[in-house]
Amino acid sequence: QVHLAESGGDSVQSGGSLRLSCAVFGYTDSSYCMAWFRQLPGKERERVATIDSDGNIIYTEFAKGRFTISQDNAKRTVDLQMGSLQPEDTGMYYCAAEVSDTPIGPYYSPCEGFIYWGQGTQVTVSS
Repeated sequence: QVHLAESGGDSVQSGGSLRLSCAVFGYTDSSYCMAWFRQLPGKERERVATIDSDGNIIYTEFAKGRFTISQDNAKRTVDLQMGSLQPEDTGMYYCAAEVSDTPIGPYYSPCEGFIYWGQGTQVTVSS
């Protein structure tokens, strides 16, 4: 069982920065994909960025150039550094995980089925 705990959400002014962190507990599998999602008010949850156990990183278009996902395997954390924040970035940010005992390759395509979720951390950007 994997448990995720987000932290770092806060209220900031437009143009400001925040660093979100996701602590991962209970992970023992050899392969994984970690992701940050967000849910803006009145909208469906959307993917922000993913990073897998091979170090591959994918950003959704709106996150490119402003957000950076990173992982610290020693600390078992996955962080999301966010810059140039705008009021439209206001929402709940979630950490998600997908794990597998199969190496990434023909029998395991990562980042397609997140079953572990954190409780979320609120980000509020004021103009």
